[in-house]
Amino acid sequence: MRVRQLGENVINQIAAGEVIERPASVIKELVENAVDAGASTVEIVTAAGGKTLMRVSDDGRGMNRDDLQLAIRRHCTSKLNEEDLFDIRSLGFRGEALPSIGAVSRLSIQTRHADEDHAWSISVEGGKQAPIAPAARRKGTQVEVRDLFFATPVRLKFLKSDRAEAAAITEIVRRIALAYPHVGFSLSGADRQSLNFPAARGEDAHLARIAQVLGNDFTDNAMEIDAARENVRLSGFAGLPTYHRGNAQHQFFFVNGRPVKDKLLLSGLRGAYADVLARDRHPVVVLFIEVEPGLVDVNVHPAKADVRFRDGQLVRGLLVGSIKQALVQSGHRSSTANAAVALDALRGSGGAGTAAGAGNAGGYGGWYPERQTGFNAAQAFRPAASAFERVDPGTGEVHEGPAGYATAFDLREPETAAYDAVGFAGASPPVGQAGLAGLAIPSADARAHEVPVDEIRTRLPLGAARAQVHETYLIAQTEDGMVIVDQHAAHERLVYERLKDALARRDVPRQMLLIPEVIELPEEDVARLAERAEDLEQVGLSLEAFGPGAIAVRETPAMLGDMDIRGLVLELADELTEWETADGVRERLDHVAATMACHGSIRAGRRMRPEEMDALLREMEATPLSGQCNHGRPTWVELKLTDIEKLFGRK
Repeated sequence: MRVRQLGENVINQIAAGEVIERPASVIKELVENAVDAGASTVEIVTAAGGKTLMRVSDDGRGMNRDDLQLAIRRHCTSKLNEEDLFDIRSLGFRGEALPSIGAVSRLSIQTRHADEDHAWSISVEGGKQAPIAPAARRKGTQVEVRDLFFATPVRLKFLKSDRAEAAAITEIVRRIALAYPHVGFSLSGADRQSLNFPAARGEDAHLARIAQVLGNDFTDNAMEIDAARENVRLSGFAGLPTYHRGNAQHQFFFVNGRPVKDKLLLSGLRGAYADVLARDRHPVVVLFIEVEPGLVDVNVHPAKADVRFRDGQLVRGLLVGSIKQALVQSGHRSSTANAAVALDALRGSGGAGTAAGAGNAGGYGGWYPERQTGFNAAQAFRPAASAFERVDPGTGEVHEGPAGYATAFDLREPETAAYDAVGFAGASPPVGQAGLAGLAIPSADARAHEVPVDEIRTRLPLGAARAQVHETYLIAQTEDGMVIVDQHAAHERLVYERLKDALARRDVPRQMLLIPEVIELPEEDVARLAERAEDLEQVGLSLEAFGPGAIAVRETPAMLGDMDIRGLVLELADELTEWETADGVRERLDHVAATMACHGSIRAGRRMRPEEMDALLREMEATPLSGQCNHGRPTWVELKLTDIEKLFGRK
């Protein structure tokens, strides 16, 4: 076959395939056009998942007769001049959407400009245009698309079920609605449950819209983000580590108001939460990036879902640093959803949904460290931010070691540390309790002379220890409720942060084993451990190959006390294959410290004395990120007295 020019209709159908992949693609293009037209209200109606009908109506500027005639021709647009290709400030700019839709469906448009006496209508069927004609309509535009892909039946075979296509349309509308809170959106049809997002006004418009789309459950468990660096500003909300999901579908990124799914941003988000979330869990975020249009290329993909930043590391660093700063400032705050689940379980419902009144159930009991001022965005911007660097919440200065840990991880002898607020004079832990090293436990003399502190302790965020149940959970009383603490998860976080603090100062205290512990392992595991011996030594674990099939451990971190050395080495050996792909030494040490903390913390089944329980609670209050363990699981939940009374019918 010889080379020949394709027909205009075939060209249009091929081009349409790049822009219009499914019904959700049509809705995206039409809703973006409505937003660009300055609409304050956008109404969407669909049928059969958008396959048979999609109608988008708005009250925007509308078009006059001449503009409507041009709008259905390829590469005709009012949003772009030739010199503005790298200064794009609108969602659409190529002039491809309407002609692409008209090439593969039955398209009709009615529009009226404010300066026109009446509306105009035009229709396109499979790329064939009908004459323009007068119509009756108020100001704005209505675009109706019927029988999508009727002109290319083979494309219909690749569409999913009506329900799946309807869900994809819902997701598109939700994303655009999040970006434009001042615009009201409604989505209805026989194939779906109706959605209605009224326009939000005022300074908290974004927060109000986020609550409309994601629910109050998210806003109750989110940290506010607001930072800037050079010509980039980051704002929005990021969920607490204990408020996570099993997939990344609840991560919303916007660049200059455009919903995007960018690998650079997703990578930065994983890096920000890597220290507090398990690898198979995903944070919930709604983040807005504002950057000069000339510093970001949105003309990368026909669907405009990908972008390319001129300085990607600047954007990633700002994202990582800002979220880590917010995590530190969130203190020991934990998700309110944990309390809701606990209340549901107590009620016997077995459900995981939010119970009535659960929004007041606690989780963090309405308390978290006072919002810090003076945030220095320049310091939050850390292109290589890691768990071993911290931003001082008060000054914004970056130091080695985690923020605010001077009290929580005081490596002085235990007897020199005290909690003056509750009369703790400090005492060394009893023999055989080295796993609790670092917790300030009051001596008998101190308890004999202290003022009545029980009432004082109940006023503290995590209250006063009352009991230990099943040698696993601590019960503490607060002024208006009770707190349940997972002793292993809580102490694991404390030990982990203490290890990181010592690592940052390059001063991990060690204890030499009287008799080295020899552990038999496969030769390949021995080789991996020996290769990483220098890294492991930085965290206080000194080991060496002991023949072809064994490892000899000579020193362990002193702060871990009497620990399961064999279990630790076996787990490290199993995980080393993954660490070989880590970015650098700091990331590898992070993994090692987390694994050590798990093996060196109080285990379930370990009985604790009352003063040890109180000391653990006070450490948690002084430790940022103590609301979740190293794997992102909650370390505590709070039940309000009012909710407990409801369980027993008292209220």
